[in-house]
Amino acid sequence: MSAVETLQVQLAERSYPITFGSGLGTQVAEAVSAARSQGRRLVVVTDDNVRAAAGALFAGPLAGLPTYTVPAGEGSKTLGVFAGACEFLARERIDRGGVLVAVGGGVVGDLGGFLAAAYLRGIDFWQIPTTLLAMVDSAVGGKTGVNLEAGKNLVGAFHQPRSVTCDMALLRTLPAREFAAGMAEVIKYGLLADAALFTDLERAPMTSPDDPRLAGIVRRCCAIKATVVQADERETASSGGRALLNLGHTFAHAIEAVAGYGQYLHGEAVGVGLVAAARLSELLGLVPAADVARVRRVVEAHTLPVRLRAPLATDALVEAMKRDKKVKHGRLRFVVLERLGTAVTRDEVDPALAVQIWKEMGAS
Repeated sequence: MSAVETLQVQLAERSYPITFGSGLGTQVAEAVSAARSQGRRLVVVTDDNVRAAAGALFAGPLAGLPTYTVPAGEGSKTLGVFAGACEFLARERIDRGGVLVAVGGGVVGDLGGFLAAAYLRGIDFWQIPTTLLAMVDSAVGGKTGVNLEAGKNLVGAFHQPRSVTCDMALLRTLPAREFAAGMAEVIKYGLLADAALFTDLERAPMTSPDDPRLAGIVRRCCAIKATVVQADERETASSGGRALLNLGHTFAHAIEAVAGYGQYLHGEAVGVGLVAAARLSELLGLVPAADVARVRRVVEAHTLPVRLRAPLATDALVEAMKRDKKVKHGRLRFVVLERLGTAVTRDEVDPALAVQIWKEMGAS
């Protein structure tokens, strides 16, 4: 990869660039300066961990911008935090020409994006993802929202960012656990659309932000997501489409809801979910047991859990699945593997199979 590369997400008037590079402070500073020269008011949303770890960003390109800082973690994706942030935007007199800059991981991006979607019925926002998971997944595609006790991301909106800046230098501040969580989404992309990527990770796991493959793989994942989003922006396809990006997530979101948000990092729950989805694919006669074993080994090789850390109630997990956004006409909808590298959606799945898998994953 050259010093700076750009990938365009093609969505007509909502198209936007994803910029990749290392040390992109100059690009951010230029964008801030250009917006200010147009008389636009800018505000930053971040969390306390990011504000401490990315001090150069806040002391440099974002210096002087009003900043709303939330506690780090999934607990900040609530309607209560959202309401407080809305009041902050109002106090800062952000108008419809304003720009919200979301600097952080998936929680900050989802919360900030929803703020931008709802405040004054929609203002522009920029994504500056600071975690691997956010760079390859949540910062791209315009899904925004917050959680309810009943389930994850049940309140939100589709609202595309105006730009996404993926600065690889920011990943060097990530704790190892957070980096591993991001790798769950990378593995997901290999399983659903890029068998060669999966094989590459199988041959040589990527466990450090110093891996020379990192920037290229981040771009590769974003390109897959951009292609899917361009074809099915609002997840309305009757089969396949954007729903495929939720491989493993029906299981993962149930784990997060039942265990309590924050007990598992999102990527850790996805790791378990990918193994569960592979096992479901085997039970449906789509893939052999050997492929399920390969998925389990790759997830495990990236220091991610492959089963529940402690028992959770099977009934509660199944109930959480029934509240998942992918449920259609009251029926569970799963993303399964047709083969490694190709995923499909299945609506007619016997709920007893989900119960069986949860038991195998360590549920009580």
